[in-house]
Amino acid sequence: MADLGEVNNVSGVFGGVELGNMGNDEQAIQENAGTIRQAGNGNNLPAKAGLWNKFKAFWLQDIDWNKEIKVELTPYQQKVEDEINEFLHQEITWEKVHDFLFQEVSFRSKN
Repeated sequence: MADLGEVNNVSGVFGGVELGNMGNDEQAIQENAGTIRQAGNGNNLPAKAGLWNKFKAFWLQDIDWNKEIKVELTPYQQKVEDEINEFLHQEITWEKVHDFLFQEVSFRSKN
């Protein structure tokens, strides 16, 4: 280990730092200055998941499209859904279209 004022150059690492004799005489550790790594678990994954990673994990998750989805409606929601279905599936005839297009329209109030 270098004393104060001495320079130890570590080859192959820009801004390299040599850490030695810190409890383990057999192993000299080299670290690149400016990088932060988690020690212990062997991977270099970030410690905290960011918003973008959470969004990608949700958006790109695998979905079983054959799985049944059960939706429960309140009585009011069921009533609205029934009315919408009735409106969408009503029988449309030329007579109804004619009556709608040629109905009498007044632009004054009936007061």
